Amino acid sequence: MGRLRTLFLAPAAAWMLALMAAPTAIVCAYSLLTRGTYGGLGAPWTLENYRRLADPLYLSLLAHSFYIAGAATLICLALGFPLALFISRAGPRKHLYLSLVILPFWTSFLVRTYAWMFLLRDTGLVNTVLQTAGLIREPLPLLYNDGAVILGLVYGYLPFMALPIFATLERLDPHVVEASADLGARPLATVMRVVLPLARPGIVAGAVLVFIPCLGAYLTPDLLGGGKSAMIGNLIQNQFTNARDWPFGSAVSLALMAIVMALLYAGLRREGEKLL
Repeated sequence: MGRLRTLFLAPAAAWMLALMAAPTAIVCAYSLLTRGTYGGLGAPWTLENYRRLADPLYLSLLAHSFYIAGAATLICLALGFPLALFISRAGPRKHLYLSLVILPFWTSFLVRTYAWMFLLRDTGLVNTVLQTAGLIREPLPLLYNDGAVILGLVYGYLPFMALPIFATLERLDPHVVEASADLGARPLATVMRVVLPLARPGIVAGAVLVFIPCLGAYLTPDLLGGGKSAMIGNLIQNQFTNARDWPFGSAVSLALMAIVMALLYAGLRREGEKLL
């Protein structure tokens, strides 16, 4: 039986080795090399690329990335939990609402981001409607700031928060909620003290699925932030494209990966201890 299991897992192991382990090893090797005079890679081997990460400029950029990703995750949770709770109690229309949640994925993420640019720009739909209604005299600065970046991230990753929570609430025993009501708990108290704790696994899964992509995002900050709300993902992109400093870009990528893996391990370990 053990040999049969190994035989079936061999293709998946080879796939992971070829598409994850090997590229990661190449990036590790790049991070220890030196940038050439006109870009590219060269000798000697050095740790200088990792020492540069201690620069206050890069540390502030990392802190800003955590702020943006954390804010987007919290907003997704505030919107995703009520949405998931509503869908889980929608009865026969449950599948329709789930389809509407997944519907944006049928369109390219780039196209959807550009759509937000057209909505939020000075001559966009939002400012035009507000000016026509006489509510404002000058266009509001809705684009190229942190708020626009957070809005784009929330719009893009909200389904990743709502769907895991829905999967948890879908398995929730309705008799538990009924028992809470029979004991005199009001609907809000039932949600806060019964439903929310039982939905914790879905909330944790959704937070991980939202926070990690938001932390490494570069397309949304680049388009909706306009260079005024750069994140760590934009730094990595610029090192591999404009600056042509592949060693430093590799070092930043590995540092970000290590930070995310450490936070993920600590969070899941803490969650496992609470479940035990």
